[in-house]
Amino acid sequence: MGRAQVVQAQACRLDPEARMNPVLLKPSSQVGSQVIVNGRPVGNMSVDQYVAYKETAWQAVTAAYDSLAAEFDGIILEGAGSPAEVNLKHHDIVNMRMARHAQAPVLLVGDIDRGGVFASFVGTLAVMEEWERTLVAGFVVNRFRGQASLLDDAYAYVEDYCGKPVLGMVPFLERLGLPEEDSVGFKAGLYETAPPAGPHVTLALIDLPHISNFTDFEPFLGEPDVHLVVIRTPADLSRWAGKAAALLLPGSKNVINDLAYLRESGLATGLTELAAGGRTPIIGICGGFQLLGQRIDDPFGLEGTVGTSIEALGLLPGLITTLEADKTLTRRTGTHQASGRKVHGYEIHHGASASNLPPALRLTEPEQTAGAASADGLLWGSYLHGIFDADDFRRWFIDDLRQRQGLPPRTAIQYSYDLEPALDHLAATVRQGLDMERIYRLLGR
Repeated sequence: MGRAQVVQAQACRLDPEARMNPVLLKPSSQVGSQVIVNGRPVGNMSVDQYVAYKETAWQAVTAAYDSLAAEFDGIILEGAGSPAEVNLKHHDIVNMRMARHAQAPVLLVGDIDRGGVFASFVGTLAVMEEWERTLVAGFVVNRFRGQASLLDDAYAYVEDYCGKPVLGMVPFLERLGLPEEDSVGFKAGLYETAPPAGPHVTLALIDLPHISNFTDFEPFLGEPDVHLVVIRTPADLSRWAGKAAALLLPGSKNVINDLAYLRESGLATGLTELAAGGRTPIIGICGGFQLLGQRIDDPFGLEGTVGTSIEALGLLPGLITTLEADKTLTRRTGTHQASGRKVHGYEIHHGASASNLPPALRLTEPEQTAGAASADGLLWGSYLHGIFDADDFRRWFIDDLRQRQGLPPRTAIQYSYDLEPALDHLAATVRQGLDMERIYRLLGR
């Protein structure tokens, strides 16, 4: 599932399940994606291949919706992109076609922060077919900065011109505290913030072209004594090499291509030199863990040519990863070996990694060791996404880095990574900004 759908399930106080995200595309290159249907990968496809596959995907989408609709009184369907993409509409399965299947009233949401939102409302209706326009019940303005009354004239104009009302606006919320839906915000610099005023540690996160699950490190953004910086070039790495308390290697949608990028860019050399210095911890999660190893084998051509075998960074010698046809999808709990702290999270990966190195984690249900660590503990990694969500473990990790840099540990938890306050704040803001009475009537209440 996509992280956004998991968060939406949490907001509804429901356990996430694949029916809520029946088709997920995970880009693996500039022109291709891994296609996941009902939580299971069905293959890597080019654009043309996926377009040809869409009718099969459509059957999975409608079956998932029909099943959920039989169990729940109300369902919010989230579109993707725009329903006005005239070059894509004839094979679109996620916007108006799905609304027609569900016979659902549609609210068009526009991002006013980008500019031209009212023209986009009018233009979207203009390129729609009549049956699509009939389903549109109104508009919502999103990410507005300023005095709400300044929008009144525009609301009146749109309703007069289109015959459909604007049902309110949601203001721009700076750093709401919810995980990002995709890497767009991350790539645009969302994680690049000013350092704390007092004594702190700096964590350097390596950006990858096919970065995945970067939200693993989002809990650090709330810590008062942590500065998270993003490394995109060898110059960035050189700048922070003597200052960063640790380097973080995130997940990857295509670890083989991202390994090639690290080598071609010179970042691989910089990482190797840092590891040889023996002072800077380097931690890899999922794809980042695979990158730290000795070798990556791709016998099925999941990320490249069939039978590919490449040398990884070699920072965890003897760690061999094989990209297997079946994907591991599971939630896990366990204990971080070096700290004894409890951790929790989930695994979602094709790779199976083996080595004779000390394990980084001991997992339960089933009981087993997992991950790997260097003998001195400076380099370690695992497949467990969300490992830093655990407040107690995250504080231990930060305090360990503080002590390595000559700072006293704080010991007590400084920040609780809890999405509930952010969800409550967002809900209250939306209720205040939208005409909820009319929206509830659209829902049949």
